Amino acid sequence: MRATVLPAATALALLGVVFGQNPSYQQDPKWRAPAEAVAKPNPLAQKPEATAGGIKLFQRNCVECHGAGGIGLEKKHAADLQLPAVQQQSDGALFWKITNGNTDRGMPSFSRLPELQRWQLVLYLRTLKPANEPQSKASAK
Repeated sequence: MRATVLPAATALALLGVVFGQNPSYQQDPKWRAPAEAVAKPNPLAQKPEATAGGIKLFQRNCVECHGAGGIGLEKKHAADLQLPAVQQQSDGALFWKITNGNTDRGMPSFSRLPELQRWQLVLYLRTLKPANEPQSKASAK
C-alpha cells in the first residue's frame, strides 16, 4: 500500500504545479522601470548568502500569487518569474517593480519592506529557473 501512495502523492503534487501555473501570462508593456532604477546595482550582488533571507521573504510575501517555484498562479493572474521576460530585466528594474508594485495588474507595492530585504528578494528571483534548466547561484545583472 505504501509503495503506491507515494507515487500517487507525487503525481498529484506535479499536477497541482502544472495546472496552477499561469501559461497565459503576458507582461504589462506599460510597467517599465525608469532608466535610473534600471541602472541601480544590487548592493547584495556579491553576497549570495543573503539569498536565504530572500527565500524566506518570498515564502512570506509572494508565494500566495507567484507560487512556490515562482511560476505565477493563473487564478491570481500573477507573473511567471521564471520567464526570460522577467529574468532578463536588471536587478534595479526588479527592485523598482517590487518596491512600487503594479496595482492595475494586482501586484502590490512592497515598499513597506526594508530596502535590503527587497534586494534579497531580487537575489532569490535570480535563482528561479524552469525545471528543465539548471539552477545557478544568484547572479547580478
